[in-house]
Amino acid sequence: MFPSLYAIFDVTAGGEQSLSVSDALADAGVQLMQLRAKHSSSRLTYEQSRSLIQHLESRSVRVIVNDRPDIASLAGAAGVHVGQDDLSVEDARKICGANLWVGVSTHNLEQLRVAARTSADYIAVGPVFPTATKENPDPVVGVELLRAARALTEKPLVAIGGITVESAEQIFRAGADSVAVIRDLSEAPDPGQRAREYLRIAERVLGVRN
Repeated sequence: MFPSLYAIFDVTAGGEQSLSVSDALADAGVQLMQLRAKHSSSRLTYEQSRSLIQHLESRSVRVIVNDRPDIASLAGAAGVHVGQDDLSVEDARKICGANLWVGVSTHNLEQLRVAARTSADYIAVGPVFPTATKENPDPVVGVELLRAARALTEKPLVAIGGITVESAEQIFRAGADSVAVIRDLSEAPDPGQRAREYLRIAERVLGVRN
């Protein structure tokens, strides 16, 4: 089963803090994390990716690198996540190979239909709600696109964008297999405890739906 909580954090601002947060999340049972380093150089992104991967290598955590299939492959990540302006899923697959996950972001039904025909291991849908974690966010799609997406593909769907623990149940019931969370985890007083809240919601709701 695809991990129900997808933790995303940007290590550009503070690598050591991210490592401590990753420990708390791993202890809580989070199995999937993404490293986002939009403003780092290629070398720094590689170093940050490698540091996180090595830090978590003894844990049951898949580390995904955002945007950069080359760095994901070199750093020994579990996969890469590409957006609409990055390399295509199949080009990323050529770099990463068959054993690494390739995920892709979608923001409308046409993009979703295209993604569903690719070898993508999962499809992200969003932003579901307004988000402040991107400088130029795409238009909000709401839960309606999630419902439409669920009818179009059997690939795992990851909802992203402004998701909080209060909205997680609604998102799962709309058809998401996983919720990608950034701010509601990183800004929580206790990220591990907040992660456990998400996982409990997922267990309760997805257990019924599946």
